[in-house]
Amino acid sequence: MKIAALLLICLPLAAQFDDIAAKAAKARDADQLDQAVSLYRQAVHLHPAWAEGWWYLGTIAYDRQRFAEAAACLNKVAALAPKDAKAFAMLGLSETQLKQNRAALSHLERALALDVGDENNMRQVVLFTQATLLISEGAFGRAQDALDKLSIERPSADEELRLALGRAVIGILPSDAALALETRDLLMTAGQAEFLDANRKTAEATQAYADLAKRFPKTHNVQFAYGRFLLKNHLDEQAVAAFKREIENNPQHLLARLGIAGGLLSTEPATGLPYAEQAVQLAPKLEEAHYLYGACLLEAEQTTHAITELETARRLNPKDERVYFRLAKAYAITHRETDAAEARETFRQLRQASGDEPKKNEQ
Repeated sequence: MKIAALLLICLPLAAQFDDIAAKAAKARDADQLDQAVSLYRQAVHLHPAWAEGWWYLGTIAYDRQRFAEAAACLNKVAALAPKDAKAFAMLGLSETQLKQNRAALSHLERALALDVGDENNMRQVVLFTQATLLISEGAFGRAQDALDKLSIERPSADEELRLALGRAVIGILPSDAALALETRDLLMTAGQAEFLDANRKTAEATQAYADLAKRFPKTHNVQFAYGRFLLKNHLDEQAVAAFKREIENNPQHLLARLGIAGGLLSTEPATGLPYAEQAVQLAPKLEEAHYLYGACLLEAEQTTHAITELETARRLNPKDERVYFRLAKAYAITHRETDAAEARETFRQLRQASGDEPKKNEQ
């Protein structure tokens, strides 16, 4: 009797929910949004696990610029449908409007990881928003990576994209300076050069970056950006020269020193060694500085000191496979076979986890 009574109660509720949900969809399609919102709220009250209802409540609120309301509804969608890329995208966009940058970045990255599609340019909006948030955080390298991906998907670089690319390339925060004519020209020039490089128009990009360095030879980070482009395109000698010009302009420039050490590691490690040492002095808690210093020391046959620096790099970032590759070599030279074997195994595991195959000189 109890089960029968329960069914008598549940069946009318299910029918009621179906009726309200259908009316809500009809009202939404007719652009009667106030009525649709009222009906969707009734429906999710009856069926709180109805992700579709929360989705429409969230997106209608977003379109009406009620971003706190949108975020609350879309949070429910993300919890109910954890593989719904669009839900994470819209949640991240709502949080961006609320200046909740950390949460927004996390959810936008989740949307990209779930392969959000480009219906209504969703993927492009997510990439651009992610990049602007990263620029505001000072994460210029990651912002440039996102904008490079976006550049490949755009037929041409509009002004907004070029300005954002320029900020990422040169490392200028939105709050650093008003867009005076010279600054704007700098950003647009740098952005166009990087847009060409992202689209693998190497000859045009090379000319554009050279023009950038010639037009703004003393501007902070311009020579560094040029050197980074040259290094990426395996023009190591020219890259090192550009990095040295950056240090002449800005004597405390850390990344230019890392660029020199990295660019000379395989050919002239002894020449790169003092730059790596200076980088460690400038940034003693930076793993990359200790890694490059250790790698240069190892190539310069200063193995004991190299191990110290590489072990420091390992402590600062236990997931950097390059460190274990170098440590394995250093331990083997000093006859620490057990340590060498452990380093090789960790390197193998990290490389396997990343999906990359070992290179010949890493086997």
